[in-house]
Amino acid sequence: MNIYQVKNVLMLAEKLNFTRAAAELNIVQPALSRQIKQIEEEIGAILFKRDKRNVKLTPAGAYFVKEAGKLVTMAERMAKRAAHIHNGQAGEISIGFTHSVMQTILPDILKTVKEEIPGIKTILREMNNRDQYLALQQNELDIGFATNPMVPLNLNSKVLHIDNFVILLPQEHPVHKDNYKDFSVFAKEEFIFPTVSDGPNYVHILESICVDAGFTPKVVHETDSASTSFRLVEAGLGISLEPISSLYGHEFPIKSIELKNIKQKAKLTMIWNPEREPEYPTLFELLKNWKEN
Repeated sequence: MNIYQVKNVLMLAEKLNFTRAAAELNIVQPALSRQIKQIEEEIGAILFKRDKRNVKLTPAGAYFVKEAGKLVTMAERMAKRAAHIHNGQAGEISIGFTHSVMQTILPDILKTVKEEIPGIKTILREMNNRDQYLALQQNELDIGFATNPMVPLNLNSKVLHIDNFVILLPQEHPVHKDNYKDFSVFAKEEFIFPTVSDGPNYVHILESICVDAGFTPKVVHETDSASTSFRLVEAGLGISLEPISSLYGHEFPIKSIELKNIKQKAKLTMIWNPEREPEYPTLFELLKNWKEN
């Protein structure tokens, strides 16, 4: 029994008439009858009850048709996906990203992918760095876009964009762009940081900005949501450090100072499991060679 014979069973089940089913399949009626009989003998069950006037499914036939429909759908999907993979046009990819990546490079990347690989479907998941590492290693993600990741040894990475950090302050804060001199002015402030467990390298970089200015930050709130951080700053509950791109598209009543003269930078990085590359050769070649406009 092969997939073509199974499709013939499904057509007969739909038409419940050998002559009409054979015509639809473009074969002669005796050939269809022989195929159905061969399948029934092979599986040891009668699928169709027929007489001179009628063709009906038996209980065994109804079960077979139900499961055969699933089998044919799966086989067609498998063949289509294999063709997509062969042509570098995987039908569906899963992408993880951090907030600042979506505010900068990711929309342009997705636009480029859509133009170069028509018909591709993307599933987008906003995730912290740690969750991206785990999902990539478990093949739950195809590609991740993280900020200053500490990339595990079994994953590959490429920095796609570098941002300056900004310090976010409440509107009424006495420090502003015109009187700001260096970061040590914030030594006695309370800070809002991401959680260490979700991005230890990123948090270490934020801490190092403070340490280089001669103090250890007093962290009073932890959140991995940029929007939540903005709200906390707005409410006067602390100050925060973010990549400057995190501010794009937001109009919170807070003020910011771009930190141009520090060595720490926000590195927006693509990370992926190299084992996935053979499945999506065109996609990965496109992304590895992608350059910002």
